[in-house]
Amino acid sequence: MNRRTFIRKTALTAAAAPLSGQLLAGAAGSALPPLPTGEGEQFWKELRKQFPMPEGEAYFNTATLGAQPRVVLEKTIRHMQMIAESMAQTDYHGSGPLLLAGYEPYVELRKKIGLLINADYKEIALTQNATYGMNFVATGLELREGDEIINTNQEHGGGKGAWEQAAARYGMVYKQAVVPVPANDPQEIIDNIFQLVTPRTRIIAVPHIISAYGLILPVKEICLRAREMGIFTILDGAQAVGHIPVDVQEIGCDAYYSSLHKWLLAPAGNGILYVRNDIITKLWTAIASYEWQNQDDPGYRLTQRGTGNPSLIVGLEAAIDFHNEVGPEKVRGRIKYLGDYLRARLREITGVTIYSSVHPDMCAGITTYGIDGVSGIELQKQMWVRKKLQPRAMGDKMIRHSVHIYNLEHEIDAALEIVREMAG
Repeated sequence: MNRRTFIRKTALTAAAAPLSGQLLAGAAGSALPPLPTGEGEQFWKELRKQFPMPEGEAYFNTATLGAQPRVVLEKTIRHMQMIAESMAQTDYHGSGPLLLAGYEPYVELRKKIGLLINADYKEIALTQNATYGMNFVATGLELREGDEIINTNQEHGGGKGAWEQAAARYGMVYKQAVVPVPANDPQEIIDNIFQLVTPRTRIIAVPHIISAYGLILPVKEICLRAREMGIFTILDGAQAVGHIPVDVQEIGCDAYYSSLHKWLLAPAGNGILYVRNDIITKLWTAIASYEWQNQDDPGYRLTQRGTGNPSLIVGLEAAIDFHNEVGPEKVRGRIKYLGDYLRARLREITGVTIYSSVHPDMCAGITTYGIDGVSGIELQKQMWVRKKLQPRAMGDKMIRHSVHIYNLEHEIDAALEIVREMAG
């Protein structure tokens, strides 16, 4: 069978040998729970059963890594097992499945991703994560001494490292626009970026959502103004896809990259890079393999990465299908609702400082806050010890709460109870 048939068969089969241990709550051959119907909090309580995390534990760190649904985990593991069982049947002449990842175009999968972000599949490359995407662009553009690159002062390390290296390598000028904390004025951010622009400015590379604070930048306005000035724009969407609406055509960026193992809930090691169709054919590929000159499908030539784990690709497709089955708007609405629910109640507690934005258009599922006189590490520790809640400490004074569809109101209420006690 060809690779496509093999992946589809192994992803859907229930005939694999039993898996050892209790890694899957639904053991081989068992039926996964159906998606619930209805509305309201009861719907989300039922949907929580789609995730293998134990009841009584709440995970609030999606901004680092999303929790995989059972169906994603099961299809990924079953595919890995099927590969192990089929090794002797493989060859390179079409009569057996090919076990190498990185040499396939994955057209159907890239089309599904294209529907998520409103892009043609040929503009999309599959990567390992957001850091890869940024580096592919930073090493693929033709850069010259004296060119200027503008980041912000709140970049993730994977978002700025590539440009710091490019500046050092090519003699470029590296600049950082200041984003205030908290930020509640979109125009202030726009002004801070463009006051750094000169005739030598070549690239503006900023986050769609800032990782540390969950701030949603006014990227459409930034990209429109940059386009009018002939400046290349690339957005760090590591925290955006599956979290908030992402339409690269409406945004108007030249390039966009993301990690899909965060808010889209895919297995770790799945990312994407989008580059606009009139630019992607001109981008040098950082990892050159057999198809590095393929101009008919430039996204495929940027996808080439040698031998990898094709089971992660199966898991990625399962995550996209799960996201679509629940409903993208429903997912994003739930995330926004829970984020607003948390922030509104935090604002009522004396002694709590919210470092995230509270502007309705600049916040969603990430909230970073702190309690006067209490370290973020201690607050994280107490949440786990007292109620089995797991957010993430961010330095000495802050903690970051990321909410997703596997979180419930009563879990947020439990966190708020601890915050009130420690603030008092």
